[in-house]
Amino acid sequence: MNQEWKWDVWGDVFPTLLDGFWITLLATVLGSLLAAVLGLLVAMATRGPAWLRVPVRAVAEFIRSTPLLVQLVGAFALFNTVSALTIGIVVLGVHYSTYMSEAYRAGIDAVPKGQWEAARALSLSPGRTWRAVILPQAVRNVLPALGNYAIAMFKETPLLAAITVGEMVYEAREYASAHFVYAEVFTLAGLIFLVASYPTSLLMRKLENRLGH
Repeated sequence: MNQEWKWDVWGDVFPTLLDGFWITLLATVLGSLLAAVLGLLVAMATRGPAWLRVPVRAVAEFIRSTPLLVQLVGAFALFNTVSALTIGIVVLGVHYSTYMSEAYRAGIDAVPKGQWEAARALSLSPGRTWRAVILPQAVRNVLPALGNYAIAMFKETPLLAAITVGEMVYEAREYASAHFVYAEVFTLAGLIFLVASYPTSLLMRKLENRLGH
């Protein structure tokens, strides 16, 4: 039997979804910042000596090759004294850092060899070479890719519901199961995701075009 669509549900559930949306946004912003920093460190480590490069690559490959959901549930079981939101942010950040590290690696490889040689000719220390010569050029090259990974992370935050984080989809599921209005609630949640992510995608595309990628 077809169930009548209830438009009034949207007005009733919207404040609840909005509360969940702020949790979603918080997890995305903090997770992206963590991923951006860790990804850069991983990319730099993979250009280091073998004793550092080999284990870092092995760990990154392991994380990249296992499902995010498995990592979330596993970390939640291991660190049960830590808040679920903290675990979710850290796992999101670590997981996406392995992808961002590849973007950084490509950006670093794109810096002309002459830049490295010029830094050596000027007797710059390795730290100053990275800070003043290589990273400013490499990061500029990878900004659009980092933005796209942040958008991808935003769309994967519903997985945090598996560890009881009260993000938007978790709140939608709770409301829908209590009132038996799944179609209305999840349609509205999907629209909120669309309204939040589509303008960001356009912005990333514009930035990509401006940087000449």
